[in-house]
Amino acid sequence: MCDKANGSQTPNAIVDIKSVGGRIIVADIQESIHFFRYRGADNRIVVFADETTPRYVKATCILDYDTVAIGDRFGNLAVMRLPKDVSDDVQEDPTGVRALYDRGNLNGAPQKAEMIAHFYIGSMISSLQKVALVPGAEEALVYSTINGAIGVFLPFVSREEFELFQTLEMHMRVENPPLCGRDHLAYRSYYCPAKGVVDGDMCEQYSMLESSKQRDIGENLGRKATEVIKKLEDMRTRYAY
Repeated sequence: MCDKANGSQTPNAIVDIKSVGGRIIVADIQESIHFFRYRGADNRIVVFADETTPRYVKATCILDYDTVAIGDRFGNLAVMRLPKDVSDDVQEDPTGVRALYDRGNLNGAPQKAEMIAHFYIGSMISSLQKVALVPGAEEALVYSTINGAIGVFLPFVSREEFELFQTLEMHMRVENPPLCGRDHLAYRSYYCPAKGVVDGDMCEQYSMLESSKQRDIGENLGRKATEVIKKLEDMRTRYAY
């Protein structure tokens, strides 16, 4: 093989490489992800963005041009996104001079990705894949764990839908706490506070509650119990089954 260009800005060892458009996303074994691009003027690969939180990356999946999902060795799933101003700066700096010489603190990249979602699964994530589970359905993020579990992260289509499920999850924590007495939110925030993700397993337990509790929660949500159950079913059938 012919080595035409190289970049040595990764701190430790590379565990995964993916590309989207003109960008190269490189995952480090313990320093999360780094965003590179090829600079043809002097035949160099330059890092223009990275992340502030060290992550022991096990799997990555590109969600769109600015967004990457990361699964680490401790059972966390995080979604990182480049801010809009970072994307604009990259496109408006075709020479690469700014990315090459405008270094950040502690020899990091000059621009940082933002964490928009975080969730503790509880088992090491072995793979991530963005895929449509049934023909004609929207794409979802499927993950597998080292223990053999397979799960799915589904995107909400509206802010109203997200707030509905988030409020339902909050009520379920009170009305149906774990058998061992462990705080649900503390568990899902084991390494880092949970953000931007609703626990679907917790929400699915709504249909197993007593009818009186279903009615009370439905009233707090401004809906009938049957409407809440229908919402849960619609969420499943939209993406999977």
